[in-house]
Order: sequence, then C-alpha cells, then structure tokens
Amino acid sequence: MLASDRQTSVDDPTLRLGISACLLGEEVRFNGGHVKNDFLLNTLGEWVEWVPICPEVEIGLGVPRESLRLIGDWKKPRLVAPKSGNDHTEAMRRWSESYLERLDELCLDGFVLKKDSPSCGAFRVKVYDENTVPKRQGRGLFAAALIEAAPLLPIEEEGRLNDAHLRENFIERIFAFYRFKRLAADPTPAGLIDFHTRHKLTLMAHAPAGQRELGRLVADAGRRSLDALLPEYGAVLMQTLRKVARRPGHTNVLHHVMGFFKEHLDAADKQELLEVIETYRVGQVPLIVPITLLRHHLRRHPVHDWLPRQVYLDPYPSELALRNHV
Repeated sequence: MLASDRQTSVDDPTLRLGISACLLGEEVRFNGGHVKNDFLLNTLGEWVEWVPICPEVEIGLGVPRESLRLIGDWKKPRLVAPKSGNDHTEAMRRWSESYLERLDELCLDGFVLKKDSPSCGAFRVKVYDENTVPKRQGRGLFAAALIEAAPLLPIEEEGRLNDAHLRENFIERIFAFYRFKRLAADPTPAGLIDFHTRHKLTLMAHAPAGQRELGRLVADAGRRSLDALLPEYGAVLMQTLRKVARRPGHTNVLHHVMGFFKEHLDAADKQELLEVIETYRVGQVPLIVPITLLRHHLRRHPVHDWLPRQVYLDPYPSELALRNHV
C-alpha cells in the first residue's frame, strides 16, 4: 500500500520502505513501462507503507527517455546517455544529496532497489570501459549514495529477493531495524538490555561472534552514555544480521532451545524433536517444521519465561510464510 491504514504497533507494525517506483507498477522506466513485483506489492505490501521514487524522473528526464549507462572507472562512474552523449552525473549526484538530506524525515525502515539500474542498482551493475566493454562491478549512482549515507538501513534489490534465503534475511532485517529504531527513540539501559535479551537467539543463528560482541556492549550500558553506545550497538547489530542465517546456525539454535525442555519432555517427545531437527539440518524439511514443533511444546510446558519472549520464534508476521522456504 502507498498510504498505511493499519494501526502501527511493535507486535503488528506497518513499516515504511523506500522503493524504486517501477517495482510498484508505476510506468516510469526509460521505455515507458514498469516491472511490477508481485511479492513486494501483494505479499509484503500488507505490512508496508511504500515510499516510491524514480531518480531518473526526479532529475527531469522524461518518460519514455533515452537509456542510460555507467561508464569509466567503476569506483566513480559517470551516468551517460550513450546515443546523445548527454552526461547526467552531476544532476543525479545533486538530486541524490538533496534527497538524502531528508532521509531522517522519511523514517524509512529499509529500501528495495531495481536491479541492474544505472541509478538504482545496488550490486554488480554494468560499468562500460573506454572500449565499451561492460563489467559487473558498479553501483547505480543513487544506490551508492544511499548506501554510503545510511549504512544501517536494510537495502536490497528486487532481483535478489527471488532467493528464498536472501528474501527471508531482508525481511528479518527490516523488522529488526524497526524495533531498534523504537528503542533508539526512547533509550534506557534497561530497554537496551531487554532488546538484546529478546534477540539473543536471532543473533546466535546469524553469527555467534556478533552476538558476543553485542553482549559486551550491553554490559557497558550502565557505565557508558547511551548516546555513544547505541550507534555502536546498532552498527554491529545490523552488520551481524546481514550475515544470512543458514542451516548450521539455525540447527545450533534449535538444539539450544531444546535444552530448555529437557526436564519437561518424555523420552518419546525428545526423540521426535531430535529427529525433526535432524531432518531440517540435512535439508529434508524447511525451518518452519522444527519451529512449529517447538512452539507446540512451548504451549504445553512452563519453561523459563525468557524463551517465549525470543524474537527468533516470531521475527516477522507469520502470514509472510518465509520460513516455509528456508
């Protein structure tokens, strides 16, 4: 949706995501067309207020228009229309700077960019050398400016969201970033400790080293200024979550969670849970299968109240069904 009509809360949030406008079906591409993405519009869109933008239109180029490409040094390419030779580099840089100066006002929780675009592409965009030979080494000019200006902001390309693991990782990150912003808006040492405690299993699945580093930062919550501590914590948090959680990490967490039930399950239930975790580990079932069984035992047994509060069990709305595919 373009304007939210949901009641936003921590448990049922509506996130604000920037997006390349063509992905929502807006006819702003160079050829007058669009590349509407059904997952973004019809599935994720239930939980998102979209903030669309087309940088090329914003700098005054029409629809349709001459196609653009990146040329020159891949680290500092120029944005050029090859047929006419018109150079739009400075216009794009000026507009990007102006847009990014308003980034805090936009209150974004993430950004989805159009792949391969010389303005919006974030990864492996073609840059043409002096012999007009393309190499996939670049970033679109707006995407590069956005990534530099907002290093914590979850950013992804729509093409990469076809990969189930990358899709699940991005959605997990935008909801985590939303929760972190809520913490940062009214920070207290107790709030930071609670946030970290609730995300312990999530961080363990992604990168135990990152979890430990964040734990060391939280241990300083009563001794250091939160104004200094929170940005450092946020940077490590989002860096840790960018590491895609794979089966070994999830399996480690599942075994860890199982330990909370050792005094509550009989031998048959323990064996069943071990077998389900193993079938997940070897790739025979998706993550939702052991998670569902753990939730079943959690409803039946009064384990430590630390466990039901773990974000890992419900990192985003279950309706998205992302764990059915990883």
